[in-house]
Amino acid sequence: MTKVAPIDQRKSEHIRINLEEDVRSGTTTGLERYHFTHEALPEMALTDVDLGLALFGKDLRAPILISSMTGGTAEAANLNRRLAEAAQETGIAMGVGSQRAALEDAKQAATFKICREAAPDALLFANLGAVQLNYGYGIDECQRAVDMIAADALILHLNPLQEAVQAGGDTNFTGLAKKIEQICKKLDVPVIAKEVGWGISERTAKLLADCGVDAIDVAGAGGTSWSQVEMHRAPDEFTRELAATFVDWGIPTADSILNIKKVAPDMTIFASGGLKNGLDIAKTIALGTTLGGLATPFLKAAMVSTDKIIEVIGLLKSQLEVTMFSSGIRNINSLQKTELRGE
Repeated sequence: MTKVAPIDQRKSEHIRINLEEDVRSGTTTGLERYHFTHEALPEMALTDVDLGLALFGKDLRAPILISSMTGGTAEAANLNRRLAEAAQETGIAMGVGSQRAALEDAKQAATFKICREAAPDALLFANLGAVQLNYGYGIDECQRAVDMIAADALILHLNPLQEAVQAGGDTNFTGLAKKIEQICKKLDVPVIAKEVGWGISERTAKLLADCGVDAIDVAGAGGTSWSQVEMHRAPDEFTRELAATFVDWGIPTADSILNIKKVAPDMTIFASGGLKNGLDIAKTIALGTTLGGLATPFLKAAMVSTDKIIEVIGLLKSQLEVTMFSSGIRNINSLQKTELRGE
C-alpha cells in the first residue's frame, strides 16, 4: 500500500516543485487568439486610465488577484505574509491556499492568519477543497476557514483530476453540487467556485450557477498543470506515468470564460490559468471577467521579498494601463464592454 504524505509535507513539496520543475500545461490559454484594436488617436492621456473597481463590498485599485497558492507550513507563513503585505500596499485581492491543514492541525492556523494581520484592508478569500464536503466537512468547517482569516469570501476549489492522479487522493465527487448549494445558502460571505488548472465546461458552469455561487474562477488550462506537479512527487512509477498522461488535459482559459458567459451571462467571473502579464489580464476582462489572477509569478517574487512582489504588481498595472490607453479605453467598465478581434 502506497504511503500518503502528511498535508504539510505535501504543501512543502508543491512549493518546491512549482519553483524548481517544469510543470507547464501542454496546451495554451487560448488568449493568443484574441487581440485589441490599436487606436492611434485614443483622445485621452495615459493618466486618464482608471483601473479601480468594487467587488464584494470593497474597493480595489486594480483588477488583479494573487491566486490561491499556499499555507499550512512554516515556509508558507513567510510567503503568505509577504503576499498579503503586497496586496495591502497595492490594493489588490488575494486568495489563500487550502486551509484544510489548519482545520486539522490548529498549529498551522497561524500560517493563514498572518494574511489578515498583514493586510487588514485587502479583499481576502478563504479556501477549502469542495470534495471535503464528502469527507466530513460542512458549514461549520467552511465558517471556521472564513473566520480564521476574517475572509471576505470563501473559495471552494474543484480538482478532480489532481485528486485522481495523486496517491491517496479524495476522489468521491458524488453529489457535491447539492452540498455546495447548501454552503451557498448558509454561509454569510460570498462563495467562489474555483478550478485549479483545467478549466470550466458549460455543464459545470450551469451546475455551479444553479448552486448559487457568487463567482467562478475558471483556472483554465494553459498555465501550471497540477497533474505535472503530482507527477514530480509521485511515490512510484505507476503513479508517475498516470499523472504524466494528462499534461495537455483541460479547457483553455479563454474557452472557459466563454463557456460561463454562454450559460450564466450574469455570473461574476475571475480568470486564472496561464496569465502572463497585464495584457492577458486585459484580454480576459474584455472577454467578460472581473479579475485576472496569477500564482507562479507571485510565488517566485515572494521567495525574494515583499518589494519584489510589489514590483511585479506594478508592472502588471502598467501593462494594463498601456493596453487600455492604446485601445482608447478609460476604465474597467468600458474594458468589459470592449470587443476583441478573434483569429
